[in-house]
Amino acid sequence: MKRGKDKRGQVWIETVIYTLIAFVMIGLVLSFARPKIQELQDQLILDQSIDVLKKIDSTILSMGSAGNQRILPVTIKKGEIQIDGEEDKIIFNMESKSLYSEPDKEIFDGSVTILTKEKTDLNLVTLTLNYDEFYNITIEGKDELKSLSSASTEYSISIIHKGFDSLGKPILDFTI
Repeated sequence: MKRGKDKRGQVWIETVIYTLIAFVMIGLVLSFARPKIQELQDQLILDQSIDVLKKIDSTILSMGSAGNQRILPVTIKKGEIQIDGEEDKIIFNMESKSLYSEPDKEIFDGSVTILTKEKTDLNLVTLTLNYDEFYNITIEGKDELKSLSSASTEYSISIIHKGFDSLGKPILDFTI
């Protein structure tokens, strides 16, 4: 009779040991796979952000004459978009585990300038649309900086062609 109890105890101990071994194996696999998954997610978000900036650029280029208005829905999953009326730029910044491009070298994807700055833990990836020579960008009529951070809801960006400044550059007024 003792032997039956011993056998059940042994089966119980083996089950616990095998379960612990399985958890350790799963933990090891996740510890190696998770950073790679995060890196791939960051690359996907950066690719989508480049597409968003290209959509903004395409909209700006199609503004036409004074009085035209366009409304763009923009979703920011990670990072932030800065509309810089002082420098006439639209900038997307994101910290990423991924080295999206060669560090400290500007590369171009159409009108989007891509710059990756290498840091110790995360890298700073900056995507820029520079309109300094072509347009005068304002935010609600002022030359200021407006930041849009990541959010679960989408932003609605309104762009209005307000005519021309003293240098002959079209004034594009952004409202969020």
